[in-house]
Amino acid sequence: MNTISRRTALAWATAALGSAALRARGQELNTDSSRSADMITPKTQEAIDRGLTWLGKRQMLSGANEGAFGHSGYQGGVAVSSLAGLAFMCSGSPPGQGPFGKQIDRCVKFITKCVQETGYISQPNFGQDNMYGHGFATLFLSEVYGMSDRGDIDSTVGDKLRAAVKLTCQCQNDAGGWRYSPQKSDADLSITICNIMGLRAARDAGIHVPEEVREKCIDYVQKSQNADGGFRYQISSGSHSTFPLTAAGVVSLYSAGIYDGEPVEKALKWLMKYVPGKGSSNTGYFFYGHYYAVQAMWHAGGDYWQQWYPAIRDTLLARQSSDGSYADSEVCAEFGTAMACIILQMPNNYLPIFSP
Repeated sequence: MNTISRRTALAWATAALGSAALRARGQELNTDSSRSADMITPKTQEAIDRGLTWLGKRQMLSGANEGAFGHSGYQGGVAVSSLAGLAFMCSGSPPGQGPFGKQIDRCVKFITKCVQETGYISQPNFGQDNMYGHGFATLFLSEVYGMSDRGDIDSTVGDKLRAAVKLTCQCQNDAGGWRYSPQKSDADLSITICNIMGLRAARDAGIHVPEEVREKCIDYVQKSQNADGGFRYQISSGSHSTFPLTAAGVVSLYSAGIYDGEPVEKALKWLMKYVPGKGSSNTGYFFYGHYYAVQAMWHAGGDYWQQWYPAIRDTLLARQSSDGSYADSEVCAEFGTAMACIILQMPNNYLPIFSP
């Protein structure tokens, strides 16, 4: 988890006031010429704009759930609001500024309100988010905290974020992972990666994360890899490798500071069997899997990225509904649309957590 100073993040946010300037900054940050914002074609940008506009119209503008995307179900939880906030920020809008600044501020208001005294981020009396939602919310608040110099962000978000990080560290189990509840128990890779990314983003924003927590994360992720290079659900299960978990596993390694070596290369080659529209089909958790897969290929760069992004880009362009949304039968359309917009905007390189 290499630390990016908050001052550096603030410089990126300042550049975000002009989308053209920020796009140029994003390209400067890419030392690999294979990663180019030009991969976002005019048709892709149109799809992104339609998706973000649809999300904005779905957000609750007032009431107890202001900032959420519904009154109940997944739409009313912290995971969807956090992912939508990240999708808005990927466009170049920092909190309170730009075309989607108000929407981001509403997400911040909702998420911070859901931070309980223990530091657990969850809609009260709401059971669907669990530690998935906590991890996504920690990631979102970390990006907000690192990319804004507003006094209210420093005080409110900073305090809430520190509490959330403390809770995450406290409930890491002895093997190094996390499970559904905010307590030490067993663990699985899917929930673990959500919380690894939350901690990585928090550390990048200047929040203290103990080194022993990072070391245990690395150990858990490494033990989750199968001999074929793919990753399994739990280290104790001996289960087969799957596309979503392998994508999450590679990002886990990157987030823990492991950028090369045989484990990474074997996992990337395993994933390449699933190039969208060209490789083997993968069933279940489409948006979740591709959210991590595009990050894995973005970090890998080179041929991996050049093959993967155009394939998932064209797949998503074909899947978009006429109103701009992305249907998702496993969670909800707000989740699918937020994930799709994050995936499509990866070449922008606007968020510190996604920087290669």
